[in-house]
Amino acid sequence: MRSLRFASAEALVSHPQVALQSLDSVAYSLYPLLFKAGYLRERAEVVQALLGRWPLEEFRLGAVLGPSADHEADLRDRACRACLEACVRGLAEHVLQGGGWRRLRLADLTGVRDVQVQQCPCGRALGRWGRTELLARTCCELQASPHAARRPVTVLTDLFVTDGNFQMVLRALGPAGPAPLRVRCLSFRADSLGPDQLLQVLCLAGPGELRRLQVVHNVRLHAGHVQQLLAQVRFPRLASLTLPAKAFDAPPGCTPGTDGEDPLLTSIAWELSQMTQLTELSVAFSTLTGKIQRLLGPLRTPLRVLDLANCSLNHADMAFLADGAHAAHLEVLDLSGHSLVHLFPSTFSRLLGRGARTLRSLTLEECGIEDGHVSMLALALGPCRQLQELRLLGNPLSGLALRRLFRALCDLPRLRLVEFPVPKDCYPEGSAYPQDELAMSRFDQQKYDAIAEGLRRVLARAGREDIQLCTPVFGSFDPDIQETSSELGAFLLQAFRTALENFSRALKQME
Repeated sequence: MRSLRFASAEALVSHPQVALQSLDSVAYSLYPLLFKAGYLRERAEVVQALLGRWPLEEFRLGAVLGPSADHEADLRDRACRACLEACVRGLAEHVLQGGGWRRLRLADLTGVRDVQVQQCPCGRALGRWGRTELLARTCCELQASPHAARRPVTVLTDLFVTDGNFQMVLRALGPAGPAPLRVRCLSFRADSLGPDQLLQVLCLAGPGELRRLQVVHNVRLHAGHVQQLLAQVRFPRLASLTLPAKAFDAPPGCTPGTDGEDPLLTSIAWELSQMTQLTELSVAFSTLTGKIQRLLGPLRTPLRVLDLANCSLNHADMAFLADGAHAAHLEVLDLSGHSLVHLFPSTFSRLLGRGARTLRSLTLEECGIEDGHVSMLALALGPCRQLQELRLLGNPLSGLALRRLFRALCDLPRLRLVEFPVPKDCYPEGSAYPQDELAMSRFDQQKYDAIAEGLRRVLARAGREDIQLCTPVFGSFDPDIQETSSELGAFLLQAFRTALENFSRALKQME
């Protein structure tokens, strides 16, 4: 639904030359409306001109593109390359023009969501890495311009830094001279960086305002690096922290204390406890056997999101999770890679029972859940009336067991998404679990389609066609990985080559 005002704005931006000639006579309050109309119609020249002449003190992209009384459609999932490039060009024009009429002080470029299928007319997206590179390059160009305005504009943004754009981002964040655009980061993602590079760029990114920090994949950190990072760079407003695999491994040459104490873990836990707004923590693929209480116990705020996938948890860890303060507040929980219903059946049930009032998303991939565990799993999930998403990939369940489970899932009123595994009936008899990617992809497609159709009939008979079913064998869409896949591939190849060279050198020394 759209108002008459928005329809008029659309009509105006549909004639760019007329719109550009009319901007000086348009009321300031109509600029956001015209911007959304121009973005919707992908009129890049209008978008650029509007931001170049923006008459208000603030510009917030997410708020302008979101639903409003004039136009209820949400355009924040349109990462349109043409329009986003026009936004940055418009900002550059704004600071280059100068003059006393300039009122813009803050440009918030956050709020855009990266999705798999773009709805904009051009269908071409500008992902987070591309937006980072574009803004950094523009900042560097403006820093070299003698015509840039003296009064800077603060730009709030989400940064995605890899080795490929590291140097440019560094120059943008730490200019040698005046900076017409002063970049402040609200969300930071790092990949393919060394520990020293990560520390250097985070110190410049405005850590005092940072809300989300993701250090992923090819950033090789150990516990010493993590402790140094958290101790040297303060994150008082951080709400979400993701650390890469093996981030809690001991540094090379570090021997554990004879009394079982782990001073690095104790220090990391203390630093985390100082983040009084931290509610999301992801430490997947780190060995944390017997360490969960020491890591999570000191936290001052209960966690809403917790990812402990493949962390080798033991009975003590599960007992702390089930009985601790976090359980009653968890909304998103990932315990993949643990034999929960086999090793910790009662503790696992107690954990879900305590989290039943808040839990919205549960991931139990490669947890060794077999046909004989279905009744127990269904019983444990029963109280979770708020559950919306359930992921069960990689578990050796038959089509018959899945049908039994789905009958129970029909009773969860808010459930909307189930990612179920390829039934073991579709694989050769005796196939081993967990599977590698090659084995996982070799299944009988006809059998799978027949079983999937049977599961949909189970839902239909229960009146639950609102539940979406899927089996993303190779994982869900990740826009950041998709955008930087070539760089990540080159990084992995170089790492593999380096490992081979080190191995060869070690063999020669042994000879």
